[in-house]
Amino acid sequence: MSSMETSVGIVEKQFFTFAEAPNKIVLESGAELGPVTIAYETYGILNDQKDNAILIAHAFSGDSHVAGHYATDKKDDKPGWWDFLVGPEKGIDTNKYFVICPNILGSCKGSTGPSSINPETDEPYGLNFPMMTIGDIVVTQKMLIDHLGIKRLRAVVGGSVGGMQILEWCVRYPNMVQAALPIATTMRHSALAIAFNEIARQSIISDPNWNKGDYYNSQPPNLGLAVARMVGHVTYLSDAAMRRKFGRKLQDKKSFSYGFDGDFQVESYLRYQGEKFVNRFDANSLLYITKAADYFDVVDLMKTPALETKPADNKIKYLVVSFSSDWLYPTYQAKELVQALKYKGEDVSFCEIEADCGHDAFLIPDDRFISLIRGFINGIS
Repeated sequence: MSSMETSVGIVEKQFFTFAEAPNKIVLESGAELGPVTIAYETYGILNDQKDNAILIAHAFSGDSHVAGHYATDKKDDKPGWWDFLVGPEKGIDTNKYFVICPNILGSCKGSTGPSSINPETDEPYGLNFPMMTIGDIVVTQKMLIDHLGIKRLRAVVGGSVGGMQILEWCVRYPNMVQAALPIATTMRHSALAIAFNEIARQSIISDPNWNKGDYYNSQPPNLGLAVARMVGHVTYLSDAAMRRKFGRKLQDKKSFSYGFDGDFQVESYLRYQGEKFVNRFDANSLLYITKAADYFDVVDLMKTPALETKPADNKIKYLVVSFSSDWLYPTYQAKELVQALKYKGEDVSFCEIEADCGHDAFLIPDDRFISLIRGFINGIS
């Protein structure tokens, strides 16, 4: 059976535009923004009661293309980034559930971000785009959910920065969330995570082509963006994964070049990842989204009553998932989240999956992970 036959099939990106002037949205920084467009994809059918909806939040450089294929003749067309998990009779079964994945505010994959046209200047925003937060991202997602006529989400699911969005949903709109799956994530960035993000940002800002963010009509800062991706990519892997995949193998060589051409396979791999990334992502978006992730902090909110009154019988059911080799958001951070949720009296389960793939383990097909998600989703009542 082909991947097309087992997937949701052909999908199409959709767009929702709101906050037209003078009704702009006010961001946490106090800045106003509008109009705002959110790109999103949906899979499955929303039932008459509109109570079978699941929202999936993507990681920082991801997009709304969770599953299926676009209508294209390209032979290299890839399925959505969670195609192994989302689809008919898969972990998140689109025969049962209506799945929504919005592209986040500040991105460059269809939603309003720094590369979008500023209606006041008819030029790309660049650094005139206001700084946004994970909270602002979730506010725009709620507006989309309201637009779709959904009063309560059966579940909210996301990994990494997507997991931050899930926690923000639970803090801001607990009455709209029946269950939550924060995966490979944290309540706030450690100094280590902030440090790696700052190195990535400085690599872009130091590129002479960055031009203080005004590069859309000229040569973009591809070198800086590529280095930023190389740095980030190392944090997504693990020592075991890199040792297994590369070790100290040479790249098309029998001996050292005694130069800087890239002798080792791991060097070639990272250069390839960097070069590939510049063709699909915007440097300014990386600056804004990584900063939003660094600002994110719900530690105190997880230890205090919700921002919104929540009936005692409307308790969110949580499943917190971590991976043993994730050193970007280590298991101890997941356990701190579990402890905070238990302190608040929440219904929380926890699972650490043994995997040596590092932080990116949640993006790699794993029968244990799929079964865990399936069991939790189907058990929500």
